Amino acid sequence: MADYALFLGCNIPNRLPHLELAARKVLPKLDVNLVDIPEFGCCPEPIGIQELSRDAWMAMASINLALAEEKGLNIIALCNGCFETLKTVNTELKHNEHHKEMANAALAKIGKEYKGTINVKHIIQVLYNDIGLEKIKASVQKELKGIKVAVHYGCHVIRPSAILEVDDPFQPKSLDELVNVLGAESIPYLRKMLCCGTGIEGIDKENQLWMVHDKVAQVERMKADCMTMLCPLCYIQYEMGQLQLKKEPYSAQFKTPVMYYPELLGLALGMDPSEFGFKLHRVKVDAVLQKIQG
Repeated sequence: MADYALFLGCNIPNRLPHLELAARKVLPKLDVNLVDIPEFGCCPEPIGIQELSRDAWMAMASINLALAEEKGLNIIALCNGCFETLKTVNTELKHNEHHKEMANAALAKIGKEYKGTINVKHIIQVLYNDIGLEKIKASVQKELKGIKVAVHYGCHVIRPSAILEVDDPFQPKSLDELVNVLGAESIPYLRKMLCCGTGIEGIDKENQLWMVHDKVAQVERMKADCMTMLCPLCYIQYEMGQLQLKKEPYSAQFKTPVMYYPELLGLALGMDPSEFGFKLHRVKVDAVLQKIQG
C-alpha cells in the first residue's frame, strides 16, 4: 500500500466535506493510504496571493512541503489550485538555489527546512499513473453502463503543462479514460475546455455565470447524466452556478448533477450510495443514482 500525505486545502474541509469523504472512502480500496498532517495550512491559492507577493506565496507553500518532507511522504492534492501551487513551488525550489535559500530563510524562523526530497501529485495522477486503469478496471464490481458523463478538467491541473506534467493541455484524456474504465461513457461536447470562471468571479460575477451557462448548456444538449471533475472550486461553480442561473437575466433551468470523480469510482467499486454524502449535493443526484442502481 502506497502512503501519501493528504492535502485537503481550504475549500474541501470547509465547504465540501462530502468530497473529502469520497476520497477517504475510495482510495484505500485501491491500496492508497492517506496520512493526515494536521499542521498543513493554506496552499496558498495560485492567483491572488501570488499576485500580491510571490515571495510570500512561495514561503507559505514551502512550509507545507517541509512538513511533508519531515514525514518522508509525497503529497496527494485533491484540489487543482492546491496542486498547482505546491507542484510549481516544489519545482521552483528544486531548480532555483536562490529561491530555495529565500524560502529556507523564512522557514528557519519556525525551525523548518526545505530540502527538495518529495514530489507533489494531483489525485488524477495517483489514479491514472500510480494505480492505473488496469487495476481500477479489475476492481470494478458494478459497471456504470449507460451512464453518459461530461468530463471537466479545470485549468490549474493541466496548465502550465511544462511544470505540472499531468496531461496534454489542449486535448487531455486521463479523466475521460478514468470514466470509461468504469463502464460509463465520457461524451464529447462543445466548450469542453472552457474555464469554470473562478478566477473572475470576484470582479465580474455576471460573465462568470455566463461561462457556467455556456458550458452546462452544451452538457445538457448532449443529454449527459452528470458532469464529473476533480477540482472543488470547479465543482462549486458548476453546482452553485446552476442554482444562480435560475435568476434573471439568465432564467436557465439546468439540472445536471455534478459528481466528484471518486463518488463515481466508489459506486463502480460496489459501494452503497449511503456511504457517500450525496444528500449534500445542491443539484439533486437521484436520477443518476437510480440509473446506476438499476
